[in-house]
Amino acid sequence: MKLVFTTKGTEWDSPMDPRFGRTEFFFVYDEESKEVQTYDNRTVAGEAHGAGPKAAQKLGEFGAEVLITGNGPGGNAGMVMQATGTSVFVGASDMTVKEAYEAYCNGSLRQPQRA
Repeated sequence: MKLVFTTKGTEWDSPMDPRFGRTEFFFVYDEESKEVQTYDNRTVAGEAHGAGPKAAQKLGEFGAEVLITGNGPGGNAGMVMQATGTSVFVGASDMTVKEAYEAYCNGSLRQPQRA
């Protein structure tokens, strides 16, 4: 399974970024192969609108099955994620990537409510 984390760095001990669309980095972890890839997302900083849906599309390109983040995607990005079947888990704002992965594995993170 491929999990994607919103982070402020590219290492397991990097702090999580609570934002989704404007996260600094996406940290992609493939549980089967144990491989890690990172994607620099800082180029969206200058964009006025649409960062969330663009980020959601990027997760589709990664083949993400799970997103782990702080606050979760907004409405439009959430609809894209729902359409692609990506599960979202929130509540990892004050953690490192490793801590967020452990929290996901032990069921400590929650899925956001959608209207």
